[in-house]
Amino acid sequence: MAPRKLFGTDGIRGRANIAPMTPELALRLGRAIAFVARKHGRKSPKILIGKDTRLSGYMLEQAMAAGICAMGGRVLLCGPIPTPAVANLTHSMRADAGVVISASHNPFGDNGIKIFGHDGFKLPDEEEADIERLLEDECLDRGPTGAAIGNAVRLDDAAGRYIVFAKNTFPGDLTLDGLKVVVDAAHGAAYKVAPRVFEELGADVITLGVRPNGININKNCGALHPEHVQKEVLRHKAHLGIALDGDADRLILIDEHGAIVDGDAVMAICASRMIRDKRLAKKTLVATVMSNMGLEHAMAAVGGKLLRTAVGDRYVVEAMRKHKLSLGGEQSGHLVFLDHATTGDGTVAALQVLATTAREGKTVSELASIMQRVPQVLESRTMSRRLPLDSMPQLTTLIAQVEKKLGKNGRVLVRWSGTEPLLRFMAEGPDRKQLKSLIAELHQAATRDLA
Repeated sequence: MAPRKLFGTDGIRGRANIAPMTPELALRLGRAIAFVARKHGRKSPKILIGKDTRLSGYMLEQAMAAGICAMGGRVLLCGPIPTPAVANLTHSMRADAGVVISASHNPFGDNGIKIFGHDGFKLPDEEEADIERLLEDECLDRGPTGAAIGNAVRLDDAAGRYIVFAKNTFPGDLTLDGLKVVVDAAHGAAYKVAPRVFEELGADVITLGVRPNGININKNCGALHPEHVQKEVLRHKAHLGIALDGDADRLILIDEHGAIVDGDAVMAICASRMIRDKRLAKKTLVATVMSNMGLEHAMAAVGGKLLRTAVGDRYVVEAMRKHKLSLGGEQSGHLVFLDHATTGDGTVAALQVLATTAREGKTVSELASIMQRVPQVLESRTMSRRLPLDSMPQLTTLIAQVEKKLGKNGRVLVRWSGTEPLLRFMAEGPDRKQLKSLIAELHQAATRDLA
């Protein structure tokens, strides 16, 4: 398969109105998506478009819709709704594809486009590569005419449909009555729906980040800045704080003491309960190579296993589907409950934790104590150029030596950033000072290889 130039691990992303993230590309991409859907049998394919609250979303949404209509497609405009809402609606409404216009946790000046297939799952790498090739094909310049041209309508109840779906992932015999929660929607896609989900289930909700103006998404709020939720949890003596990112597919929790509970801890909480209820398929949790070793230890303590994948929630989901597993995610807070959703969903993940607190009669901090983090050091260094790691002999030799030195008590991971000449180092082990020294040695070895 030829390498993808536009699509990264989470769709296409870049500075809005600068190539590639331009309305011209969005229009062409809309044509390509509709063309592929027509090839699969439907003369007038149905395609959903959702977005977050960025100012540039209007520009890209309209261009994308125009391209789909130009190829005879029918567009359902959902407005600002979470990424997982688009995935869910695409499948439940039997649409041919779903498009999300969002740059997730990036600053407002960026934007992105990601595509879901008819089944609600993100497109695999090979299908994204096919769409890239199609963008250069002259067949996209020949669309239907007359009555065969497509149309676009607004799906006015998109948010309401998602709220009903999210609430239905919470056990019907439980409520959130008597609970006080702080919800920070990052002035993003979930600014309306997330507070309503928790309110309608009975919680007393204190809201943050629910006044988007097009340029304040993710700005000093949400999952990137959980300190605001921490402060409000303590001030209001809340039971839980929920910090979402711009498209609400990512979650950081704050316990009743104001401490951060990251994605690894959330997975440990939920996986242990699912094992007890015999709901965790094959007693196996899926996480990326970035998840802390403490997660492995927590899973072993309850008789479970951890399967690791490459970085990126799409690879977590691919492994879950391949091995027929039910829970996976990332340390950063992308959490996928495959029994409920096809992609990461911050709101659904928070509900699963709340259900566990209710079932076990424990606080979030008590539940999170199941996972004891192993000291972890993460550093990124800009290098002079990029080379495949297997073409860097001094680095690869030293990695093997470091791994032998750490043994079962630690591990090391070195990987390139997806696009930049940025080398990322991660080391885990009992001695943080030793880890920082080892990363410095690894950086020196990489520098010598690139000299």
